[in-house]
Order: sequence, then C-alpha cells, then structure tokens
Amino acid sequence: MLRSTSVAFFLASVLFLFGVINPAKSQDYKFHSLFIYNFTKYIEWPESYKSGDFVIGVLGKSDIIESLQKMAEIKTVGAQKIQVEVVNDVSAAPKCHMLFIPQGQSGKLEEVLAAFSGKPTLIISERPGLGKKGSGINFVLEEGKWRFELNKTAIESSSLKVSSELMKLGKLI
Repeated sequence: MLRSTSVAFFLASVLFLFGVINPAKSQDYKFHSLFIYNFTKYIEWPESYKSGDFVIGVLGKSDIIESLQKMAEIKTVGAQKIQVEVVNDVSAAPKCHMLFIPQGQSGKLEEVLAAFSGKPTLIISERPGLGKKGSGINFVLEEGKWRFELNKTAIESSSLKVSSELMKLGKLI
C-alpha cells in the first residue's frame, strides 16, 4: 500500500511540475516576444530591409513561435507586416531581420554567425554566455527576472544601428 501511495505521489508531483513549468516557459516567451517587438523600435535596419515583410526567424521548433505569431497578427514594424519563419536549415535561411536562437539550439550559434555574417540580421539568444560569443542580444535570468545583454559590436558589425536608449536598458557586454 505504501509503495502505490509513493508512486501516486511521485506521478502527481511530476504532473504538477510539468503544469507549473510549461506555463512558466510560456510566460517567458510572452515576455521575450514583447521585448523582441520593442527591439524593432530601437534598432535601425538598412534601407534595403525596409520594404516587404519584416521577417523574424526562429531556429528550429520552439514554444516562442506561437507568441511571436500572435504578436505578428496585431503589430507591424513601421509599414512592414511581421512574418514569423521557422528556420530548420541555417544555410538555407530566408532573409531575416531577426533570428531567435532558442536555448535548445544554442549549440548552433557559430553556424548562425557564419551564415549571417555581413547580413543585417539581429541575432537574439537566450543562453548565458552567448552574448559574449557574438549574439547581438541575449536574454538572461538574473535574480528571478529576465534581462537582456546587448553586444553593441555584434549588432553594428551586422550593419545595424542601435539607439542609445536601448543601450541604457540592456547590460552592455
């Protein structure tokens, strides 16, 4: 009897944790999506990227896609409609204004940086240390709160201009 009670308690605990963790991650991605949209107000792309759709790529499958798509339904970047694209093959990636690298795809940062070298694409990541390794913006969890690191050199090397207001909001690395 004690054993079946322990198993039931364990299963209930696992289900509870998944119930708590998944909504928390979903909330994180709502936050990330909001910030990603707001980054568009503080970064300037070259003229050649100011026509057509504003493309936000996501490397691989990620829960952020749903949040970004909901945001894209109601927001624009200037006169540009927002298009969210799943990027499965970095070498065949579409023209992206931004590319989000979810934590599970973090190992592909070097491949992403090589593929987008010299292109006006803002690389955004969410794993500690990736900002210093070349991601333009990196989300980090500090003291239970999401913040972002800003690698001004990486952003400017992509022919993007970052406003001083955004630099004040992020942690410069």
